[in-house]
Amino acid sequence: MFTYGRFMKPERQRHLHALDLAAALVLTAVYVGFARLTAVDGQPVYTGPFWLGCLIAAAVGLPIAVRRRLPLAVLAVVLAALATASLLDIPREPYAAAGLAAYLVALAEPARRSVPALAVTLAVAGGAVYLGEAVVTPAGDGRDAVGVAGLVLLVVGGAWGAGFAVRGRRARGARELRRRSERALDEERLRIARELHDIVSHNLSLIAVKAGVAGHVAEADPREARAALKVIEETSRSALAEMRRTLGVLRTEGAPLGPAPGLDHLDSLAEEANRAGVDVDLTVRATKDLAEGIQLTVYRIVQESLTNAVRHAAPTRCRVTVEASEREIRIDIADEGPPPGPGRPVRELPGGHGLLGIRERAMMYGGSFEAGPRPEGGFAVSVRLPTEGNR
Repeated sequence: MFTYGRFMKPERQRHLHALDLAAALVLTAVYVGFARLTAVDGQPVYTGPFWLGCLIAAAVGLPIAVRRRLPLAVLAVVLAALATASLLDIPREPYAAAGLAAYLVALAEPARRSVPALAVTLAVAGGAVYLGEAVVTPAGDGRDAVGVAGLVLLVVGGAWGAGFAVRGRRARGARELRRRSERALDEERLRIARELHDIVSHNLSLIAVKAGVAGHVAEADPREARAALKVIEETSRSALAEMRRTLGVLRTEGAPLGPAPGLDHLDSLAEEANRAGVDVDLTVRATKDLAEGIQLTVYRIVQESLTNAVRHAAPTRCRVTVEASEREIRIDIADEGPPPGPGRPVRELPGGHGLLGIRERAMMYGGSFEAGPRPEGGFAVSVRLPTEGNR
């Protein structure tokens, strides 16, 4: 539900309240002048006591100063004062004070209250003006009275319509802002899901490989088994720390967040893959002025590709090349496939969500993605990301 003033800055609110106060003082002064106005023959137009004229003038003008705080109450007081002024033959203007009050009623109140308020205002204003012009002090025929009443209705109704239109526009803006916030939240959740997938998939693959090694050589080579268990311990600690940093953004009390991994962290990926049985030849020819988001994307693409190499081809060799030119960033990962042996199947396209995640990351930056078995054996992943706008 839209609420008037909810998103308005305090400085702007003070400015508008100052304008309302100025309008209230002007309207009050005008109606005090009406109470002292004389006709062409020198006789006063308003023949009642001056104090009553001043009281009516105050009731017409001064409530406008607080119309943003009490719109319905202000409209009721102003309407009653204007109707009294019309019936007492205080010279009439087209109900400017009622228009100002009606504008705020339409702007600040829901339709279930502002529409009935408009109907009552139009009925009271139209009837009072018509009676004042046609019955109390007739200055013309009935058509003249109808014309003056119509002008008053046009002013009040037009002001209410303007307020209602502004309210609708602001409500649409608030809904759009809310939709954008929700969309940003959904995108952040998807980003965190991708990050968690990459973290868990990569580290669990390393742990699974080393656990298999430890189980295989536990009796024959205890030293090798202990080395594998050490790798499992280090990898587990690293995965927990990275997951804690990633999930920290979801904790309301906050959590210390480290910098997102980028090109500087590719060496650590290569070392982890080496410990899992993949000999990585890493080449990075890229400056460090790339945006943090694109560096994270490069890191995750290399991480997922090495994870696939560990899972499907270890022990093997893998060549990783990251190059950035003025036009694009080239990421190429190619492994030699598993060593030949009896009963080993031919390497096929890896399943799961890893390659899909790489494709989505590439598409997010308007890049291209290719992956598949190599003719000479092994598997290759090739990604191209545009450099423009990512520095």
